Amino acid sequence: MTVILFAIPLFFLLIGIELYADCKKKTGYYRTNDAITSLSAGVLSRIVAIGHQLIPFTIYALFFDAVAMFELPQAWWVWVIAFVAYDFFYYWNHRLGHEMSILWAAHVVHHSSEDYNLTTALRQTSGAVFSWIFYLPLALVGFTLEMIITVGALNLVYQFWVHTQHITTLGWMEKVFVTPSNHRVHHAQNRIYIDKNYGGVFILWDRLFSTYMPEKKEEPVVFGIRGALKSFNPLWANLQIYSQLAKDSYYTRSWTDKFRVWFGRTGWRPADVSERFPKEKLPLSNFRKYHPHIHKSVTRYSLLQHVIMLGAALYFLLNLDSLSGMQQMAIVLTVVVMSIQNGFILSQSKLALALEGPRLLMFPLLWIASGIGIAAWCFALSSVVGLVMLLFAVRYSNYRRPIEEVRLSTEPENLA
Repeated sequence: MTVILFAIPLFFLLIGIELYADCKKKTGYYRTNDAITSLSAGVLSRIVAIGHQLIPFTIYALFFDAVAMFELPQAWWVWVIAFVAYDFFYYWNHRLGHEMSILWAAHVVHHSSEDYNLTTALRQTSGAVFSWIFYLPLALVGFTLEMIITVGALNLVYQFWVHTQHITTLGWMEKVFVTPSNHRVHHAQNRIYIDKNYGGVFILWDRLFSTYMPEKKEEPVVFGIRGALKSFNPLWANLQIYSQLAKDSYYTRSWTDKFRVWFGRTGWRPADVSERFPKEKLPLSNFRKYHPHIHKSVTRYSLLQHVIMLGAALYFLLNLDSLSGMQQMAIVLTVVVMSIQNGFILSQSKLALALEGPRLLMFPLLWIASGIGIAAWCFALSSVVGLVMLLFAVRYSNYRRPIEEVRLSTEPENLA
């Protein structure tokens, strides 16, 4: 967690540089709505991780104490081996995350973006509850919990920079490391690219286990998933596949299939459910990005609220130890509600926009009542500015154009 916290300023600096390059070159790799959703999903992931990561860390420590053959020293060469070994098990964790339905239900969040830029790297799941199982062999051979947490964080930080379209191929690095080019392949929904390039830092594992595929000029990558999310709600991004699996498990008549739905191959559905509730997959040539058009005043309001939400989340992460339970609940509730509200607003929901007025009044009062201090008054001041911008947003909220108008081309897209 500490490594990632220190990396956050670097993440946003690089996002700013890439956004500047995107505007300068007019490449259209950024859309405000999709970028906000990616960042919101990342924030929720970090906040949820504070709670649920205590369980796998505790299990790893207990497993280490019970079965470790010895404890490896803190020498530099042990750290290097730990880093490489972690990436090996990350490969299998990642691969099974694409091949087993219940694991895909958690991982799909990261692939649900239909854009590919540095904000996509932060679009992480809040529900990866089984990943820790893959790293238990490292405890068996003596890698300490501290070492695994650190190299795991470094592995995640490395993966940030490969989520860009502004870097083409990198020569010899393509043969050894995960690069932007071979990771773009991993995020593709093109049939020839699906289930390829699982490595976190090293692409060697994919070459070794026959899951490597280079990016082909004749097959431009189409980003996203075949069962498109069609939402900017980060909560629904986390629940989408779980919801589908639950429905299929409920409606199938076979008790065996009720279990297989969850642990079978990704995409598999019981025959009786497929017949009753068919899911049509359109040809990739018909794919259009989900892009509801809203007035610029609504976009500006949504962007302001997103920045305020990021500030609240950062305040929470930096001051976690000094906040009371009530204060933590107040901030977490604020971050979650603001993220979900923003998703609905960006999807043209007039009801969500109407509910913003009461939210802007109630949540600063909640912070003040919780005794959060000067941060509560800063939050209240930002809400006053938000109320002014909300008036303009509501005034133009009837401005609408059809959803799904973004073409698959190299033409730049309007950031609004």
